[in-house]
Amino acid sequence: MASNKIQFRSIHELKDPALNNKLAQKEFQEEIPVEDFLGDAEQNESGTSRRDFLKLLGFSTAAVTLAACEAPVIKTIPYVVKPHDIIPGVPNYYASTYFDGFDFASVLVKTREGRPIKIEPNPAAGDLGKTNARAQASVLSLYDNDKVKQPKFEGKDETFDKVDSFVIKGLDEAKAAGKRIVLLSHSFASPTFKKLFAEFKAKYPTAELVTYDAFPYAAALDAAQEVFGTRALPVYDLNGTELVVAFQADFLGDYNASSLETSYASARKPGENMLRHIQVESNMSLTGANADSRIRLKPSQVNKTLVEVYNAIVGGGTSDKTASEIAKELQAKGSKAVVFADGSKGAQVLAHLINQKLGSVAFTGKANFLRDFDKARFQEFLGWVNAGQVGVLIANNVDPIYSYHKGEDFKKSLSKVPYVIAVADKKNEMYKAAKAVIPVANWLESWGDIEPQTGVYSLMQPTIQKIYKSRQIEESLLVWKNGKNNAANNYYDYLKASASSILGGTSFNKALYNGISVSPNATTLSYAGGNAAQAIAEVSGFKPSDLELVLYTTTAMGDGTQANNPWLQELPDPITRMSWDNYLTISPKDAERLGIENDLNARMQLDGSIVNLTVNGVTIKDVPVFIQPGQAEGSVGLALGYGKKNSGATADTGVNAYPLFDGSNLVVSNVKIEKTGEDHQFAGIQLQNTLMGRYEIAKEVPLADFLNVAFDDEHKGWNKPLEYHTISGALPARKIDLWDAFDDTDGPHFNLSIDLNSCTGCGACIIACQAENNVPVVGKEEIRMSRDMYWLRIDRYYSSRQKVEVYEGLKEGMAVPELYGTAFGDGGALNHPADNPDVIFQPVMCQHCNHAPCETVCPVAATSHSKQGQNHMAYNRCIGTRYCANNCPYKVRRFNWFTYNLNDKFDFNMNNDLGRMVLNPDVVVRTRGVMEKCSMCIQMTQNTILEAKKEGRKVKDGEFQTACSKACSTGAMTFGDMNDKDSAIREQYASNRRYYLLEEIGTKPNVFYHTKVRNRVEK
Repeated sequence: MASNKIQFRSIHELKDPALNNKLAQKEFQEEIPVEDFLGDAEQNESGTSRRDFLKLLGFSTAAVTLAACEAPVIKTIPYVVKPHDIIPGVPNYYASTYFDGFDFASVLVKTREGRPIKIEPNPAAGDLGKTNARAQASVLSLYDNDKVKQPKFEGKDETFDKVDSFVIKGLDEAKAAGKRIVLLSHSFASPTFKKLFAEFKAKYPTAELVTYDAFPYAAALDAAQEVFGTRALPVYDLNGTELVVAFQADFLGDYNASSLETSYASARKPGENMLRHIQVESNMSLTGANADSRIRLKPSQVNKTLVEVYNAIVGGGTSDKTASEIAKELQAKGSKAVVFADGSKGAQVLAHLINQKLGSVAFTGKANFLRDFDKARFQEFLGWVNAGQVGVLIANNVDPIYSYHKGEDFKKSLSKVPYVIAVADKKNEMYKAAKAVIPVANWLESWGDIEPQTGVYSLMQPTIQKIYKSRQIEESLLVWKNGKNNAANNYYDYLKASASSILGGTSFNKALYNGISVSPNATTLSYAGGNAAQAIAEVSGFKPSDLELVLYTTTAMGDGTQANNPWLQELPDPITRMSWDNYLTISPKDAERLGIENDLNARMQLDGSIVNLTVNGVTIKDVPVFIQPGQAEGSVGLALGYGKKNSGATADTGVNAYPLFDGSNLVVSNVKIEKTGEDHQFAGIQLQNTLMGRYEIAKEVPLADFLNVAFDDEHKGWNKPLEYHTISGALPARKIDLWDAFDDTDGPHFNLSIDLNSCTGCGACIIACQAENNVPVVGKEEIRMSRDMYWLRIDRYYSSRQKVEVYEGLKEGMAVPELYGTAFGDGGALNHPADNPDVIFQPVMCQHCNHAPCETVCPVAATSHSKQGQNHMAYNRCIGTRYCANNCPYKVRRFNWFTYNLNDKFDFNMNNDLGRMVLNPDVVVRTRGVMEKCSMCIQMTQNTILEAKKEGRKVKDGEFQTACSKACSTGAMTFGDMNDKDSAIREQYASNRRYYLLEEIGTKPNVFYHTKVRNRVEK
């Protein structure tokens, strides 16, 4: 039985049934940028097409021009004395801890010849070793050419000696005068740092440690303080949970300072006890996009529904239909249910009290120590500054002028502080306000320790010598405590001594080798309070307005710590699929009501209205607006972390939304928008890939059908094997060949399995692929021209719950896209598909087809097939005809229009020597004029085979990996050898959910997918 739902990628597809055909026609019509490499003014004016260009120069000459450009010769200098731990060509891995003030992960750092080039999850750390997109991209932030490169004093380059003299003088003066010495730092769950500061305070008794976070989790911490009596966030585990209900809580994102995606995916395995997910929210969040049932309400209505659910759970009853249905499901599941809430302290308190009433097993009792911001304490600090009581202010890589909602007031008050010292990585606002600046060391250059949660202790070690004259805050505290040139100023020695007392019987070297160990901190959380009446009053006190704003963090940008990382700026948002932008999201109906437009131009590029956004009297000018399917009417959304001034070449992207965030409440009322009359140019990648056909590209099935209906049932089968009718009778599609098959049973034959039920769309795999395979950043202009270079993309499909009988339309000769307009009409009685669509995320890379259409059309055999199942590219043979891209039904091949490295037109990491240090030497940097695409990380698979051969053994299952499968936190991707009968990939292949993308065209891919299962009753 085929799905009776329709799929669409944007609302423009719904408006224009012929859009897919238009995209297909335009896909290969770009004019070749002759002017960029020929420089002939006369030819430039001619609007030369590719055909004319080849005619002009002759095919062979053009091929040489495009493909045989010589790279510059860069001479290398050999080792005079080779380091013992470095073997050229062989990577080293070091266990360490990624912590940048916002994100945490226990990781393995891959280094080549002393250069960190890749971040991998640390399997020894379990869930704490999982990496998100920001952790994967953090290696590039090490090589940021916009960093502060040496100490500064009054804006001029200076030595550490001169700066330290200035600071020590200020500390002594403040101590003598009885003025406060404030170290303003982001949350820092380091026991050794806190021990060191206590010793620093012993020397300077007026010293105070004040925490400031751009995204402070203040409401969550206040709620935890009230309910548990401890100012620490609770740790949850969804294994064993069968129902999760979330109110504005993006728990697959940055909610609660840690993502729950690993245990979420584990609990979502299709079966009798599969986790059911209900999301009540305003924005279309990443978590909401993965929900089985998504209820879209404006923030004030979300609050009302939460209160009604609480009343129903505690026995008060409710007349609200939605709340009553949710409460019944929660009560039916009891301890196997859990509720999350976000937006305000009151909402979180109510969620905790509901979980207490349910006895939820998802609540582990463990405490998360990664956040310790206290709003009352910070307000006290502001009072000290305004009263002139602070003699020395040391800002540890925080910038309240940018991220505090009253940043300008704070900037003015700094004039009352005689000594302002910024420990900073960029020339940001705090840098400019400080008299002395100390460049902060990157986490990959630092020693340290972190206690992320109850019973866990994690160590950080440097994997490269400091690139510039930088210093971590602990080194500075040692110098200022002990005096300059003191033998006790070595922080490694200090850390080792401190860690030894924490580790107990475990040696420091063993803990360092593993990266993670057991902590004696046994702090646990238990329900001890919670004022329900006060929480209800707070939540109910949110004043509804015509438009209400929801502030959020994106998977790429987080709180903005890595805003100058071009990998993250270019990473498309998983929901909107937009890149290099920050925008106001609005519902289609509100957009129509307010005259907001998103239009496609003749090149199928998206343009949108620009507005001035005013919230409670604070105005942010020139905010682009994106019309978002699934956004609740009466609500708008805006991401934090963008628009960082003076923080690097790419950090200024988008608008700064922090002036609208009071640090506690993520939902705000009294919102007004005013059109400016100007248009904004968006850069998106969703519409450019015209996948051949779209019927059942991303398959889905209700849980009841999955459990009760045979997948191959003749009439109701939900994943019927594709058959063709031949003169010999019906034959399975994979049994019909136009080519002779070859023996692939000798040696490994690689397959990749992708489970749509587990893929959350987080994008970590995209960044991992980019880092491993030297995929270039092309910038907003090229993304807008549909020239992204990603080897792996995650397509986001919307699907409508409306039942449409597609077969009738097909029998009548109607194309599937045309059914959209026919079925829904213009404003008919049925809800519009864009109002509240379901979402499916589908990773797509080269499918490594056994019958690859690209291979048959390449005139020079630059692309060919191997017995291992990989489709290879010989870059030095490719002449750039693009026939392969034209013949690829999956649209996964990329053409190098330009040389993206050492090219001022693409002034990103590959355009400077520092940024190029991140390049993987095992993968060639491609040149202009050649095609490239996913290689299934052949360098990784071949290395695995060679290692096993050297050790005289077979490759074990699980050893074969690709960059994307290693980075996936949910296990959505499984890579392995199909010829290993006991392998996990063979087990995945045997699943009745398995299907192939576009199987009907006979390409026989080596990548297969698993149907998404939704745990709800279809109405």
